[in-house]
Amino acid sequence: MDDLDRALDGVGERLRALRRERGTTLAELSASTGVSVSTLSRLESGGRRPTLELLLRLARAHGVTLDELVDAPPTGDPRAHMRPVSAYGMTVVPLTRRPGGVRAHKLVIRPEGPREPDPRTHEGHEWLYVLNGRLRLVLGEHDLVLTPGEAAEFDTRVPHWFAPAGDEPVELLSLMGPQGERAHLRVRPRS
Repeated sequence: MDDLDRALDGVGERLRALRRERGTTLAELSASTGVSVSTLSRLESGGRRPTLELLLRLARAHGVTLDELVDAPPTGDPRAHMRPVSAYGMTVVPLTRRPGGVRAHKLVIRPEGPREPDPRTHEGHEWLYVLNGRLRLVLGEHDLVLTPGEAAEFDTRVPHWFAPAGDEPVELLSLMGPQGERAHLRVRPRS
């Protein structure tokens, strides 16, 4: 059995676990994905092998990456194992490995976490860029909604909190300087 067969054989169990973790019925998942209840049931039981189209729909509905859904084997440089970490309704994918300095992460935040803002502070400087969805950012006295293509930059000693704005997951990039380092921006070539 190769890596592909192993990954696809485990999809049913992961699909069932994700659905149950979210408290969603097969009927509710069918309504949100357009995939029939019988197909979803057969996928979860292992009676049907998923197609790429089905996997993409289900990954989007569950707010997870396709790699996470199929538990894909690591690819690329074998020295870099940038595995996603999921907790508290959020999946964090590290994009940099070097210690110190500005660190980059991709975040996928599902709308299942706390809905009431609970602003916190810590040392550092952060830059957020929204890829997909809508992000609610409470920053000091400001309550903002950022949409795809919008960014925010702030000192993390200012009380801040963010979560999806609505019932859909939000995907964003985060650059974080833990000691207050800032991203260096250049808007025009040097003369």
